[in-house]
Amino acid sequence: MLQFYTSILTIGWMVLSHPFFISLTEIRQNPNSKRLEIATKIFWDDLEVGLGSFHDVKIDFLNPENPEKLEKQIDAYFHQKIQFWVEGKEVNWSLLGYEIEEDAAWFYLESEPVQFSGMFKVKNSLLIEDFSTQQNIVHIYEGNSRSPRSMLLTKGNESNEMRLK
Repeated sequence: MLQFYTSILTIGWMVLSHPFFISLTEIRQNPNSKRLEIATKIFWDDLEVGLGSFHDVKIDFLNPENPEKLEKQIDAYFHQKIQFWVEGKEVNWSLLGYEIEEDAAWFYLESEPVQFSGMFKVKNSLLIEDFSTQQNIVHIYEGNSRSPRSMLLTKGNESNEMRLK
């Protein structure tokens, strides 16, 4: 009977310790430079899994042996998993860096100058191959709006598009 209770407690702890797989991406256009400023928040332990399977190596995100190599691995992974198009033309972007915030990390991207209007398409397949319940939320802020328009991207629905004003 003690084994049963121990099993129940262990399963409950595992579920409560990390019950969901989610990322958040916010996209805004800088009115002066016309560049898209993109911030993506991901649980760093999930990212270790995604980077590890993508590069076929064990990744220690918090204590990398070679920080420059880790940044190149992150850049390659993000360029494969995150893409943007305006009116059918792919938008080029660069990884500016990242910062760790408790159990997650914020990654900062910046695009080339773009006309942020018309059809805007987003692909975000971060971690979807590694976690079947992964959900990638994308908030798009137009102009000075404080209220975003949002997309929920999941397995089988890794991209979506919307008409910007």
